[in-house]
Amino acid sequence: MIKKESSDHLTTASRRGVRMAKVAIVLTAAFMLASIAVIISIAVVQTHKKTYISRGLKYGIVLDAGSSRTTVYLYEWPAEKENNTGVVSETTKCQVEGPGISDLGKIEDQDKKTWKSLKDCIANITEAIPSHRHSSTPVFLGATAGMRLLHMKDEESSNTILKNIKNYLSSLPFNFQNASIISGQEEGLYGWITVNYLKGNFLEKNLWNAWVHPHGAETVGSLDLGGASTQIAFATSDDAKGEDIIKVSLYGYEYNIYTHSFLCYGKNEAEKRVLAKLAKESTSWANLKHPCYPSGYNISMLAEDVFGSECTKNDLPTKYSPKRYITFVGQSNPGQCKSLVRSIFGLESCQGTENCSFDGVYQPPLSGDFMAYAGFYWTARALKVEGSKSMETFNTNMQLLCSKDWTTLKTFIKDSKDIHLKSFCYSVNYVHSILADGYKFNTDNWKNLIFQKEVNKTSIAWSLGYMLTLSNMIPAEGKIIKLPINNVLFTGLLLLFSVLTIITLTYLVIALVRFCY
Repeated sequence: MIKKESSDHLTTASRRGVRMAKVAIVLTAAFMLASIAVIISIAVVQTHKKTYISRGLKYGIVLDAGSSRTTVYLYEWPAEKENNTGVVSETTKCQVEGPGISDLGKIEDQDKKTWKSLKDCIANITEAIPSHRHSSTPVFLGATAGMRLLHMKDEESSNTILKNIKNYLSSLPFNFQNASIISGQEEGLYGWITVNYLKGNFLEKNLWNAWVHPHGAETVGSLDLGGASTQIAFATSDDAKGEDIIKVSLYGYEYNIYTHSFLCYGKNEAEKRVLAKLAKESTSWANLKHPCYPSGYNISMLAEDVFGSECTKNDLPTKYSPKRYITFVGQSNPGQCKSLVRSIFGLESCQGTENCSFDGVYQPPLSGDFMAYAGFYWTARALKVEGSKSMETFNTNMQLLCSKDWTTLKTFIKDSKDIHLKSFCYSVNYVHSILADGYKFNTDNWKNLIFQKEVNKTSIAWSLGYMLTLSNMIPAEGKIIKLPINNVLFTGLLLLFSVLTIITLTYLVIALVRFCY
C-alpha cells in the first residue's frame, strides 16, 4: 500500500515536471520569436521609415532679353534635385520698362530709364532671396531675336551691349554664369520644355507625394511669337531626321523634337515687311493706302523706321531716302489685308513639296495638341478667342474686327494704346496666315490649339525651360536623412535583442534535448 502511494506520488510529480518543461519550452520559444520579431521590426522601421529633411530651396535668375522688352524671372527648386533636373517653379518676375536691350546706345535718356528700371527689378529680386543663398544663386541672361538681328547688322554694338550687361551682372552678389545670345532653335526647344513642364507631362506627384513620371503622358506642341521671331516645336516620330530635329533627355526620358525658329517673322518685324511691301510697290508715299489699318486712321513714319531693319533691307526702293516720310492711310479692307499679309510668307516656295511650312522650311506633319502663347495669346485675346475656339469662330471674329473703322475699334477694344490698336487687324491676319497657311492647321485640328498666357500662375516663356535645362549644371546637395530611431539607441536595441535571442535559442535547444531524452 505504501509502495503504491509512493509510486502514484512519483507519477504525479513526473507529470507535473513534464508540464512545467513544456510550458518553459513554449515560453522560451515565444520569447525567442518575440525577440526576432523586435529585431526585424526595428530594422524595417530604421530602413524604410526614414524621412528626409530638405536642405531648403535653391534659386536661379533668368533675364529674358527679348526684342521689345526685358523680363527678369526668379525661379526656385528644392536643393535636392529630382532625377537630375530640378523641380523648378516661378517665384516672381519683373518687367523692365522701355524697349529691349538691342535698343541700348541709341537714345541716352532712354538708356538711363532702362538701366534704372533694370536695377530696380534686380533689387526686388534680391530681397526675395535669402541672404545665405545669394552667392550660390546663378544668374543667366538670354538675348533672343532682337539681339540676333543686331549682331547681324552691327556686331560691334551687339558685343558692347553684352559686355556692359555682363559687367553689371558680375557686380551683383550672385553667381553670374553667362550673358549670351541664344539661338532660335534653343529658344524654340526651351519653350516646348516650359509648356510640357507646366502641363505636368514630365513629372507629377503620386498619392505618397513623390514625383513620378505620368504613365502614358503625351506632350504638347509649343507655339511662341515674339517681336522679331516666332518658334514652333513639337514631338515627332522617332525616325524623323533633319537639322531641325533634336533628341533631348528630361527626367530620365528621351524625346524626339522638331523645332524651328523663323527670324524676321516675329509680329513686329513681319509688320515692317508688310509696310515695306506696300511702300516699295507704290509710286507715292504721301497717302499710301493700307488695307489692314482701320479707316479714319493715318500715320506718318520715317522711311528708315520701315527699311532700316535687317528684315527689310532687301526691299529698299530705288530712290530710298531714310529721312523721307511715308504716310499710311487706313482702309479697313479685310480681304485685301489677308492677301497682303499672306504674301510675305513665301508660301510659293513650298508648292509641290511634301512636309513644308513656308519659306521652303521642312516641317513634319502636326500631331497632338498645341499651346500658343506670348504674342499668339495677346492677339487671340484681342479677337476674343483665347483658350480653345473653332477655326470658324476665329475667321468670323477676324472679319468683324477688320471691318471696323478707327472710332468703332477704339470703342470695341478699350484697354490698348493707339500704337498697338492700329495693328490689330494685321496681327490677327498674321496669326491666321502662319497657323493655317504656314503650319497647316485646318478646321479639324484647329480645335487642338489653345491660346494661353500662363499655367498655374506661372508664365509660359522659354526662360523656364532654360532654367530647367541649366539646373542640370548646378551641383545637387544631398538630403539630410532623419532616422526614426537614434543610431546609438538602434545599435543598443539590436545588440540587446540579438543576445536575448541567442540565449533563448540556447536554452530552448537544451530544454528540448532534456525533454526528449
